[in-house]
Amino acid sequence: MKINQKKIAPGSSPYIIAEMSANHNQCYETAVKILEAAKEAGADAVKLQTYTPETLTIKSQAPYFTIKDTIWKGQQLFDLYQQAQTPWEWQPKLKQKADSLELDLFSSPFDASAIDFLESLKMPAYKIASFELTDLELLKKAAQTGKPIILSTGMASIAEIDEAVKTLKTSGCNELALLKCTSAYPADPEDANLTTIPYLTQLFKVPVGLSDHTVGGALPIAGVALGACIIEKHFCLNKKEAGPDASFSMEPHEFKQMVKDIHTAHKALGKICFELSDKEKQSIIFRRSLFAIKDIRAKEKFTPDNISSIRPGYGLHPRYLNHILNKKAQRDIPRGTPLSWDVLL
Repeated sequence: MKINQKKIAPGSSPYIIAEMSANHNQCYETAVKILEAAKEAGADAVKLQTYTPETLTIKSQAPYFTIKDTIWKGQQLFDLYQQAQTPWEWQPKLKQKADSLELDLFSSPFDASAIDFLESLKMPAYKIASFELTDLELLKKAAQTGKPIILSTGMASIAEIDEAVKTLKTSGCNELALLKCTSAYPADPEDANLTTIPYLTQLFKVPVGLSDHTVGGALPIAGVALGACIIEKHFCLNKKEAGPDASFSMEPHEFKQMVKDIHTAHKALGKICFELSDKEKQSIIFRRSLFAIKDIRAKEKFTPDNISSIRPGYGLHPRYLNHILNKKAQRDIPRGTPLSWDVLL
C-alpha cells in the first residue's frame, strides 16, 4: 500500500507514525508544536483522533460508565473523552500545517460523521482503532472512501480480525495494513507477543506493523526485526505536562533516537547473504593458517611442536595440518614462515 506515494511493504523503509492523541492538552499551539517536533524527530506521519464525546458514549453516572481499571481509573468515560478530544475546528488548520511541513497527517474516525468530515479535508488514509475493529458499519464506511486503511488489532481474536478484513475488502478497501497492538496503557513488554507480526503477515497477506504502548523504544526495534512495516508510537512534547496519554508517550528526543534505531535495524536486516563485504575482505587475512613456529631444518619432520595453525592467513589452510604432520621439510624454514606446498620434501 501507499500513503502519499510512500510505499508500505515488507522490505521498504518502515513508515513511522507519531500519535498525537490527547497530548495537545486542548491547546492548539501545542498541537502545532507537536507537528513540528514530530517532523524534526523523523516521523513520516502524525495521526489525530476525530470524535466527540457524544459519538463515543453518553454522559451518565451509572457504574457502567465509570472506568474501573487502567491509568484512568475512576473517571467517567464521557469526561475522559471530552478532555482528550481534538477539536474538529483545529483539524483543517493542522492538515494545512502538516502539508507545509511535508508531513503526512491523517486520523482515526470513530463514526460516520467523522469520516465525512475527514473526507472534506482530503485525508490520505484512515486508521481504525483497536476498539472499533468490531464496528463493521464504520469499517464499511471507511472502505468506501477508497483510501488506504490501517487497522489496529488490539484485543481481537483471529476470527474478529478475519471478519474485519473481509468487511473492508468487500466494501472497497484495496490497500490495507494491520497493526499488532496490545491495548493496555501503558502496556507491559511481556504482553506484546511480537512474534504475531510475521504470523499476521503470512495469514492475511498484507503489510503488518506495530502500534506500541510500552514505555521506551525497544519493542519497535524488535518489531522491525520481525518484519513490521509500520511503527506507531504516542508522541508528546513533555511528559511532565500531565495529560491522559503522557505516561506512555515519547518526548521528541526519545522519538528521534527511536527513529534512528529503527532505520539502523531495518538496514541491518539486509538479505540472506554469505558474500564478503568490502570490510570483511580486508579482515579475512586475519584468519588462521599454517606457520612454522620454530626454526625447521631441511629434512626435519613437521610436528605439533614446530608447526601450528595461527594468525594471520598467509599459509596453508588449517585443514591440511594433519596431512603435513610427520612429513619432512624440503629446505630450512625459519620461524614465522607461512607454510606452502613447495616446502614439503
